[in-house]
Amino acid sequence: MATANDVHRDFANAAKAAPYLERDEERALAVRWRDRHDEAALHRLAASHMRLVLAVASRYRRYGLPLQDLVQEGHVGMLEAAARFEPTREVRFSTYASWWIRASIQDYILRNWSIVRGGTSSNQKSLFFNLRRIRARLAQQHGRRDPNALYDDMARALGVSRADVERMDARLSGHDVSLNAPVGGEEGRDEAERVDFLADQAPLQDDVLGDEMESRRRSAALQKALATLNAREMRIVAARRLADDPATLEALGAELGVSKERVRQIETRALDKLRAHLTNGALRGAALPLT
Repeated sequence: MATANDVHRDFANAAKAAPYLERDEERALAVRWRDRHDEAALHRLAASHMRLVLAVASRYRRYGLPLQDLVQEGHVGMLEAAARFEPTREVRFSTYASWWIRASIQDYILRNWSIVRGGTSSNQKSLFFNLRRIRARLAQQHGRRDPNALYDDMARALGVSRADVERMDARLSGHDVSLNAPVGGEEGRDEAERVDFLADQAPLQDDVLGDEMESRRRSAALQKALATLNAREMRIVAARRLADDPATLEALGAELGVSKERVRQIETRALDKLRAHLTNGALRGAALPLT
């Protein structure tokens, strides 16, 4: 049974053996495919450019993906180029197809290089495929230097933010690790796994949102209840119940020109009014700190 390497080797040999096309012959084949969907013409056009697919795919071998897979993706890109190629323009098919082949291979690498999907914007793609090259070029030009300055220079060279450069550099420097990989422990004993440390102890978002909505409802109801107090009752309640440093009965009595016993009576009456309003209103049955 033929292996994947055997298939790839046969494919590469066939690509190298395929004849080159002259400009007029290439244009005639492209016209036949465009106008009549002649699959034989498409096959000859594609076969004569498989060297180009192999050459482009070979440039991306360092990303650790099988070369035969890269070649297949490049072939898909070439067929896409054939579907869009306009033979009446004075452009060779190889020039036009190079962009499609490269784009198809790059998209495949971004989808499969890591189980964690990264950004697919033009800036993120440029970062992913050019960061190492830019770093090597700057290192060659300036030698060893402060990492902060190097990040700034790379960000300017690539036209992105420094934060994007730092995140992509960390991503390229790391590797995928299974959540079931053991952490610590001794051989023969139970070991903790990385997944054991992922639990978030914070409250669930449903609970947080529910508490926030309830707090707002209580606050609105309390504001309505406070609006039922007269000015003197409001002053006493605010000073005695709502202040961080509650005032004494004596101090309020001196301020309002009444006895401390009278202040206590007014406070009790005000709290009773608030409690009655809240009990009969939106917060029926709710326990509030009014005692």
